[in-house]
Amino acid sequence: MALTTTAANNKLIYFRKEIYREYVRENLFSPYMGPSMNAIIRVITDLDKGGKNGGEQINIPLRARLNGQGVGSGQLRGNEEALDNQGTRMWIDWSRHAVTINNAEEQKSSVDLYAEIKPALTDWGQEKQRDEIVDGFYALPSQNAPAGLGSANGQRVNGILFDAATAAQRNTWITDNADRILVGNGNTANLVAGNFAASMANVTGAMVLSGALVNRMKRSAKKANPRIRPFKLKENGTEWFVLFVGQEQFRDAQNDADIKGANQNSRARENQGYLKNPIFVDGDLLYNGVIIREIPEMSLRLPVFYQTAGSGGIQIAPAFLCGQGAMAWCWGKMPTPTFLKEDDYQFLRGAGIKMAYGVGKIAKLNAAGNFKEWGVYTAFLAAVGDN
Repeated sequence: MALTTTAANNKLIYFRKEIYREYVRENLFSPYMGPSMNAIIRVITDLDKGGKNGGEQINIPLRARLNGQGVGSGQLRGNEEALDNQGTRMWIDWSRHAVTINNAEEQKSSVDLYAEIKPALTDWGQEKQRDEIVDGFYALPSQNAPAGLGSANGQRVNGILFDAATAAQRNTWITDNADRILVGNGNTANLVAGNFAASMANVTGAMVLSGALVNRMKRSAKKANPRIRPFKLKENGTEWFVLFVGQEQFRDAQNDADIKGANQNSRARENQGYLKNPIFVDGDLLYNGVIIREIPEMSLRLPVFYQTAGSGGIQIAPAFLCGQGAMAWCWGKMPTPTFLKEDDYQFLRGAGIKMAYGVGKIAKLNAAGNFKEWGVYTAFLAAVGDN
């Protein structure tokens, strides 16, 4: 008996019209961004032409607290105190992207490719902004315009990108910010005055993020000069610091007995409280007034220097304990859709996005010439990857 078979060209092939999109993580900094003075990442829109100002630079004024003793019944005249004030300069630059498709390719496709352009550009813009916040945390503050400002690729991250910084610039930073950094498990043994690389080389694999070090960072941040103001929750006015860490340091915090015990025994269980407990579901760790938030991109975008900077060449990483005014995000142009005009007699279609912004840590130049970060305390700890 002859059995009929289906010719290759007659076999049914069904193409789904829905596209599976690659996962793009949301901006995990978003809850701590806003226009209020209380925000960790202050969003400033003064340069947006929609606000009628425009411009390429903005100055963010800073004022330190009064330190004088004052007088009692004695003469006050001649014993006044000058206001210690300075400003951080921020520059903005453009970021644009687009996708073009012609009629021939649209005709061939089983899916609506043009309809995918808008969500793809939205994802790209969100990734760009999130990644440049990470780069901004790693960068060293500077009074000068960022390298590459106004170039073909632009440069929106203010300061000196860490891997582009010289040894001298890193040494100056560690000297200027000595009261707001922690090297390993203690500065007395590990901080080498005026030498960034030598200090990092003292961090061993055992110096991992722990409850004890979180407490130490918090105590030191409260004593730093100028002081680092805690972030206040709107719901009840309680004061918190937020510690941004990469994947490896978040893992170490999860494994620390003190931090694990606090989250296991002290967080609410009623009303399905377990659904908010990071022991059971993904989420922030809470410990003694510090919110520990994992930012996976801090691991993915870790500067090359840190990948072998520790004792014996181990990987280390900064962890950023933040209070109010740690960073500024300055909009010059909010994300705006754009469309292709030169369409080759209606044969091409294209859509794009444009935006202008600048991002960087807020820092204050004091009378002694020290350029100190305003709202960030940085700990340099082991960040060894999984085997």
